Amino acid sequence: MIGKLQGIVDYIGDGFVILMVNGVGYKVYTAEYLTHKSTVELWIETVVREDSIRLFGFTSLNSQNLFNMLTTVSGVGPKVALAIMGTINTDMLMSAIATGDAKTIATAPGVGKKMAEKIIVELKNKIGGVSATLFAPDAGAGVVGGSALPDLLMALEALGYRRLDIIEMAQKLVAQNPSADVAALVPKALKEISGNK
Repeated sequence: MIGKLQGIVDYIGDGFVILMVNGVGYKVYTAEYLTHKSTVELWIETVVREDSIRLFGFTSLNSQNLFNMLTTVSGVGPKVALAIMGTINTDMLMSAIATGDAKTIATAPGVGKKMAEKIIVELKNKIGGVSATLFAPDAGAGVVGGSALPDLLMALEALGYRRLDIIEMAQKLVAQNPSADVAALVPKALKEISGNK
């Protein structure tokens, strides 16, 4: 099996690239943002089916591991897993699963609310310990951070902001202010958003 490929991005298609390695062009399905003619290293996951052998490429082992976890959920094949990872970055997706944030996961094409909830139920225990650190600078902060984030996201969405645009900033704010409630976090979030424009 192929574990890793290093080569030049020769062609970028819809959801795949042709990666030239020593004169051989490999068709690698990927959600990574790659540029034409760049030299890249991709961790490879080979998926063998009755009628095909497909290579899926990732720039990090974390992304590859998350892809493998997603494909263990019944109803989530490689194509859907890649669509999810192409919409939501790895850290954001892991924290959404760990905190039960089905709404963020459901923003991916082909993923409805039921599928998002199923992903959370089946993967929360596997991912929980890894991404809990995003919310908890110290051991006692996890519960407060975990509960403030959904309320903060809801409040900002009510003000017209898209979840995918604000989730990373909201996660950082909750982590930096573990004891703050939503009333205190919203002004900080608005200040952060206006500062980024």
